[in-house]
Amino acid sequence: MAASIKLEIVTPEHVVVDEKVQTVVAPGFLGEFGVLPGHTSFLTSLKLGALRYEDTAGQTRYVFIKEGFAEVLPEKVTILAEAAERRKDIDVARAEASLERAKMRLEKKSREENIDFVRARAALSRSINRIRLATGQEPD
Repeated sequence: MAASIKLEIVTPEHVVVDEKVQTVVAPGFLGEFGVLPGHTSFLTSLKLGALRYEDTAGQTRYVFIKEGFAEVLPEKVTILAEAAERRKDIDVARAEASLERAKMRLEKKSREENIDFVRARAALSRSINRIRLATGQEPD
């Protein structure tokens, strides 16, 4: 078996992933970064996007990350995320409904001043990324 590294993805509600993996590629705030066993230690912030990892069987797995932090150690990667969902757990219908709500809010922005544009754009981005990931498309 090839060398492995422990991957933990944790949200305030629960542990999403806790397993040994071969590689991790995460959406860092300054760009995507990859981690292999024995990597140099560092701490960084994460942006919204798809984290992918290769499990010990060689299968590529995906997890949607809604911002957070990553701590990389030579034997372990810990992801602390505001929210995270494995690709297989994403409810596409719920994500599509969220996308429509965000679009409606943004359309109202031109007519009403009490719409929070930043929050509506963030909701739109989350929805699009979740749908892309769940349907096998390349996320942003």
